[in-house]
Amino acid sequence: MMSQMLIGPMRPVLQWLAPGGSRAPLSILIYHRVLPEPDPLLTGDPDAATFRWQMQLVARLFNVLPLSDAVRRLQDGTLPSRAACITFDDGYADNHEVALPILREQGLPATFFVATGFLDGGMMFNDRVLESIRRMPSGELDLEHIGLGMRSIDGLDERKALIKEVIQSVKYLERGEREEKVEQLTAQCPQALPDDLMMTTAQLKGLAAAGMEIGGHTHSHPILARLTDDQARAEIHQGKEALESILGQPVMMFAYPNGKPGSDYLPKHAAMVRECGFDAAVSTTWGVSTPHTDRYQLARFTPWDATPGRFGLRLARNLLKRHHPD
Repeated sequence: MMSQMLIGPMRPVLQWLAPGGSRAPLSILIYHRVLPEPDPLLTGDPDAATFRWQMQLVARLFNVLPLSDAVRRLQDGTLPSRAACITFDDGYADNHEVALPILREQGLPATFFVATGFLDGGMMFNDRVLESIRRMPSGELDLEHIGLGMRSIDGLDERKALIKEVIQSVKYLERGEREEKVEQLTAQCPQALPDDLMMTTAQLKGLAAAGMEIGGHTHSHPILARLTDDQARAEIHQGKEALESILGQPVMMFAYPNGKPGSDYLPKHAAMVRECGFDAAVSTTWGVSTPHTDRYQLARFTPWDATPGRFGLRLARNLLKRHHPD
């Protein structure tokens, strides 16, 4: 039912909003995780069934290209109409285990931006917060060390709200201070945290062997704007060097951690990315990119809607927002 009732009317609309050639806009979708099953604590990430219909819809409505090809054609003015790319950030194991089979089933290329410091058993700070609070017994939780006092986690909604609050409270702290506070939280957890959330080196190689593009995402996923210039440059370079060493091939695309211009990265970081030898970089600014967009600050967006119709309409609406960073 999704197909012709939705596809038929939307294709001419998208053709009008996204013509090919010198005026062509580029839509870039951003994902992080694709879950095997729905997770009540991760409602922002699609499960396999949802991701499958999303990819079916994208495959029928858009001309999906590898990001590196799309960037080149965007600059050359040779993009096809309804051009789009699919990207993933961070390097979660489910990208290989869950997303890859669905992408291959639909014949879709994608780019995976991997933070190399978490390969083979690592864990990002936000996941340590989430998985710790998931496993805490119901009742009172002492968060004085984070400045949040005593908190109650008796129900699912309270856990979800607390996870969000803790992550936001520590996200922009200096890295050492953030790690110390998160470590104090995880020390209160009575259960061991998972060690298989992020990709193994073998899974990373498997993505590349399947024809997927691998991109840089720094080494340890810091907020670049909170680092010294030398630290930021080292993070960008180290991630690229590690990926190229593992894969034995150039890594030319980059994604800024967090990705909001002005707060997470600055124009000087775009210059660093270029100087480190990347061909282009993506942000998390909503909208579509055009030939006038800085190719080191490309826009990305993903609708959050739960039905194909609304998902498709929001993709179409996003085409109206052209991204021209300063």
